[in-house]
Amino acid sequence: MTSPGANTPFVAIACGGTGGHLFPGLAVAEQLKQRGCAVALLVSPKDVDQEAVKSARGMEIVTLPAVALQNRNYLSFARSFWQSWRASRIFFKSRPSSAVLVMGGFTSAPPILAAGKFGAKTFLHESNTIPGRANRFLARFVDEAFVGFPAAAARLRARKVTTTGTPVRPQFQPGDPAPCRAAFRLESNRPTILVMGGSQGASGINDMILSALPLLGNRTSAWQWLHLTGPGDVEKVEQAYAARGFKAVVKPFLAEMDLALGAATIAVSRAGASSLAEIAAVRLPSLLVPYPTAADNHQFYNAQAFEATGAARLLEQKNATPEKVAALLCELIEGPAARAKIQTALAQWHAPKAAEQIAEIMLEAVARCRKEVAGQSHPSTCSCGCADKSTKQAVSLGA
Repeated sequence: MTSPGANTPFVAIACGGTGGHLFPGLAVAEQLKQRGCAVALLVSPKDVDQEAVKSARGMEIVTLPAVALQNRNYLSFARSFWQSWRASRIFFKSRPSSAVLVMGGFTSAPPILAAGKFGAKTFLHESNTIPGRANRFLARFVDEAFVGFPAAAARLRARKVTTTGTPVRPQFQPGDPAPCRAAFRLESNRPTILVMGGSQGASGINDMILSALPLLGNRTSAWQWLHLTGPGDVEKVEQAYAARGFKAVVKPFLAEMDLALGAATIAVSRAGASSLAEIAAVRLPSLLVPYPTAADNHQFYNAQAFEATGAARLLEQKNATPEKVAALLCELIEGPAARAKIQTALAQWHAPKAAEQIAEIMLEAVARCRKEVAGQSHPSTCSCGCADKSTKQAVSLGA
């Protein structure tokens, strides 16, 4: 891909690692494109990233050799961090950027630490109530941080923090479920339960639902299921539904989550912030089952915030007996008044202009920096830290 022209702002967004980081980044990228920017997405080699970015149009895709810190893989993490930092430096040196936005996760630190050396304005977005380790570390290095939950603001030591909500792609809107159900060959008039565990699936949720099926036997002809299992449990889940006589569409992964949420009467879901933002956007009543080993138990606090405002039901996995699961499913599916109350409460959690707000703030900061540089004989005094010719060129892209 050719470099952007002198009057075209070039913005890099590091959003790899999980769908929860990538899809909000895509929403901001689309807003930046609409404002005339050239955009590069910095992602990881993980399959979920490589599959999801196929939907990105007119954007440069850059894969960094980053891996997450997990299972005590200290050496491989350190090696991949160094390699990603070097790759980021090479990229930003050859492609001066007006701004860099990171969405959290293990792809975030190398681009931010590299980009600042080349004069780019730097930003991060934290979507959870409890900021992740990467964002807690990076907040002190960026020009501005954005948060999805107001409670997260006090936990980031950033120069400036703005509550924007979590960006959601524009296709997530309330609508008629019939065409969405037809896309999956589901019946248009049957209540539909969507089961999802995030972009990787969730074996804990899969097993929880399967354990409750024997208690729902008298509803086999009334309910239908759309179940996203992750890659490991497809056959097991398919067989369980078939054995009980339930109509079910079972898939390991689905990129078209707007259709899945649009088809559903209720959802059973983990409580990642991106999933919650999409649930709020389509006003979908949900039973939230937080991932029990999430860092700092952040999914529990996300779900608790929704439950406290009446916007969801919360069930911790350790307490999810078959009887409780069955009772909650029946309450939500067979209680239109309960669903309506939840839908009303969900409105407060939808930030329809989050992506637009973030894009505008970023470009305003770039424009201010350009004006500062243009009015100074010594660019080294610019507030964004510009110090050399390549930096001045990077800032001038915001014209």
